[in-house]
Amino acid sequence: MTIRTVKKAIFPVGGLGTRFLPATKSMPKEMLPIHSKPMIQHAFEEAVTAGIEQFIFITGRNKSAINDHFDYSYELEKALSDKDKRIQLQETSGWLPPAGSLAFIRQREPLGLGHAVWCARHFIGDEPFAVLLADEVYLDKGFLKQMVYTHEQTGHNVIAVDDVPSEDTSRYGIVVPGDRNTTSIAIKGMIEKPHPSEAPSNVAIVGRYILTPRIFDFLEEGHKGAGGEIQLTDSLAQLVKEQDFTGLFSPKHRYDCGHQLGYLEANIAFALQDDPKKVTSLLKQFIA
Repeated sequence: MTIRTVKKAIFPVGGLGTRFLPATKSMPKEMLPIHSKPMIQHAFEEAVTAGIEQFIFITGRNKSAINDHFDYSYELEKALSDKDKRIQLQETSGWLPPAGSLAFIRQREPLGLGHAVWCARHFIGDEPFAVLLADEVYLDKGFLKQMVYTHEQTGHNVIAVDDVPSEDTSRYGIVVPGDRNTTSIAIKGMIEKPHPSEAPSNVAIVGRYILTPRIFDFLEEGHKGAGGEIQLTDSLAQLVKEQDFTGLFSPKHRYDCGHQLGYLEANIAFALQDDPKKVTSLLKQFIA
């Protein structure tokens, strides 16, 4: 079997961000800043590190700020250039990918993660691809690269996983575990948001995927699952019956920024990385 290189990534950013209301009434959740960069840019930079060359954003209404963030801002850049602010210029547009690398697809209704991924089917074609959920933020930008490498060595679908408290299984897709070691686990099945009493394990899917295009055949059926939405996990549970899946355990520093506490933790973690002494001193003041 010929294994193709992963060069495309899908970023589902069409959700309503209701946990962050009223801030997200007019601003996309994915544009909330984590230490000066919006969530979506952290995910984008992770994809670039992994060798991704084409970036597909599944957006919705009131999400134009994301489009604008990945475009030039001529007035701002001229002002910075006139004042010779080179560092700020680099931070504004120096990281943007080449023209033609970005696509923005409107998800007309927020019908779930599975539906969002399905919306990108014509842009993916017959290639393997990555999916990144921007509200899962990793301090280590190299994790997706490791996932891509695992796919290209094995041909498996690869999913990021993490151990979560048993009482939190109803917040995640949970895997049916096979053989496990310190870094990976064989995945034998999946179930979306099970009650703790029904969960097959406490190993959760945490926002990064490398998938084969076969998944679109199952998503095409459009079956609604938990929450009345078209869940990606439900189609993965069908795909695992005919293709191999490997779960890679996420690095230690993963932050679930879909919740306020995780968002706060991420901001502190990135700030500590930048200026540990100053941030530690500030935190001690709050603890005192």
